[in-house]
Amino acid sequence: MPNDRQWRTLGGQDNEEAMGKTGWLRNAWYVAAWADELTEGPLERQIIGEHIVLFRQESGAPAAVSAFCSHRRLSLAKGRVTGDRIACGYHGLEFSADGACVNVPCQNAVPKGADIRGYRVEERWGLVWIWMGEAALADPATIVEVDHWGSPDWGYNCGAAMVYDCNYLLIADNLLDPSHVAWVHQTSFGGTSCEAVPMRIREAPNGFTVSRWITDAPVTPFYRDLVPFDGHADRLQQYEVRYPSLAVIKAVFVPAGEGGEGSGEPWGPRAFVMDSYNFITPENEGRSRYYWFQMRNVRPDDADLSMAMSAAVLAAFSEDLEVLNEVQRGMDTATGPFVSIATDAGPLRFRNRLERLIEAEQAAHTKVR
Repeated sequence: MPNDRQWRTLGGQDNEEAMGKTGWLRNAWYVAAWADELTEGPLERQIIGEHIVLFRQESGAPAAVSAFCSHRRLSLAKGRVTGDRIACGYHGLEFSADGACVNVPCQNAVPKGADIRGYRVEERWGLVWIWMGEAALADPATIVEVDHWGSPDWGYNCGAAMVYDCNYLLIADNLLDPSHVAWVHQTSFGGTSCEAVPMRIREAPNGFTVSRWITDAPVTPFYRDLVPFDGHADRLQQYEVRYPSLAVIKAVFVPAGEGGEGSGEPWGPRAFVMDSYNFITPENEGRSRYYWFQMRNVRPDDADLSMAMSAAVLAAFSEDLEVLNEVQRGMDTATGPFVSIATDAGPLRFRNRLERLIEAEQAAHTKVR
């Protein structure tokens, strides 16, 4: 871990370049929509700068194609689904799930070049996932696993997707920085006990994890009615952010004295555990869509609790949204260098590694061409 003097050297041009880098990892699964957003009609989304239309085929399976008709560029979201095809709402050109133009009304032949792009999609965990890169490389087995999904012992809550007016990497930064909860979420996730405890950073092939145990501290407001014991607690904050932009956040509370470094599952019968799944889909460089849900090990059948948790999580995430939109405005507006501090270690390492992955992908694509 760098000392304070080393961190003070991270300001200036090098730091600005690291924070200013953007780009997309194309060979990856992104969340395109909640599964229940796909009803009878088509749905348009922008994902890593590309406009896409999603629809359900006659079998119920989801499909995705480039948004704009190859004739006069009307969005296919203005058309209609007929069986396994989507028809343009202007002149009726029909496209199959793989993007092939299969019918042009009023003529027998399909013009050369009428096909559009089709995308690999999968439905899992109540979400529709889309592969934005080379179709041959799409492996559904690499979609994130959700522990305890469908278990009668675990409760579930979720909310509508949130739209952030900021670059997706600013959200990833936020998810790799548990220290911000002391300042942004003082009435929900945070508290004074969260202010000064250092982070542990671990690197894995698929991303970074930052974590810390806060010991013998009061239970913070969001969790007070969830933790099944009284008194002070030992609390684990664990933020695992995977490339390109998804996070699995684990919150654990155990009675004071039962947690701390070296402790692990099972944490005991009085432990409260909440796994929060967070999926960031970049729309473009300045706009991102955020999907989320939580799994909990207490009161699994309590529908009122699930609704209350969803409302509380939405309120807390709205605090992040407000801050990060303003951070983006500052990044776009302010002049001169800025500094990094010790809590930026995880975000900076994540950004640097992701940038190398993007560069390697682009180099491989160029070589193939």
